[in-house]
Amino acid sequence: MLDELTLAAAFMIGLLGSTHCIGMCGGIVGALTMGLSDSTRQSPLKLLPYLFTYNAGRLFSYSLAGLIIGLLSNSMSGFFQVGSFPIGGIVGGLFMVALGIYIGGWLQTMKYLEQLGGYFWRLIEPVGRRFMPVNSPVKALGLGFIWGWLPCGLVYSTLALAATSGDGFQSAMLMLAFGVGTLPMLLVMGGFAEKLQRFTRHKWTRYVAGALLIAFGAMILSKALSGGHMGASHMRASHMSAAEMNAVQMN
Repeated sequence: MLDELTLAAAFMIGLLGSTHCIGMCGGIVGALTMGLSDSTRQSPLKLLPYLFTYNAGRLFSYSLAGLIIGLLSNSMSGFFQVGSFPIGGIVGGLFMVALGIYIGGWLQTMKYLEQLGGYFWRLIEPVGRRFMPVNSPVKALGLGFIWGWLPCGLVYSTLALAATSGDGFQSAMLMLAFGVGTLPMLLVMGGFAEKLQRFTRHKWTRYVAGALLIAFGAMILSKALSGGHMGASHMRASHMSAAEMNAVQMN
């Protein structure tokens, strides 16, 4: 099972990695507000329902992706644990380290993965255009759901971690925790975009966020190698009958 530390780590990954979200999603939020009236754009209270529903759709798409990857990992549980070797936990940790390097701006470790996701994105991106211009919260919700599938190394790395849970519901909860972590950065974009972009583009902001993500990756790797990562192996054990458990203990 996912523990509170893992969920907290997913939240922090979203919070720290959302410095990257400014570049990826900033233009989308700008497009969202462009379809609104001047009085709505200039009023934080009138703008909030659109920002909230947009992000609600985005978080729902993350949770759905987590559910799908969790169900797939459940059906392929043998891939995530070979004997006592925790492949899933190690892959998740390595993805976090690679993400930290990417966020820090030291190497383009996620470049090719995002390019690969771009092929899938070209298939669904036209659907998002149907919600433009956004002139109602319902359209903002639909746009957020579609844009939640935008090719993003941050999302892919967290999905790799979610896959190690071996359970659809737990994977969905981990992705939801990650999405909630991205909210502070994206919700304030409407009123403080310029100042926020200057802050997130500063090299030391990227360096600190990247270093902390690398530390999270190292923590995940350490936990996996020490046998503390509850991934697909835990899932298989939870499905064993009492007789099978007794047989294992006797051996």
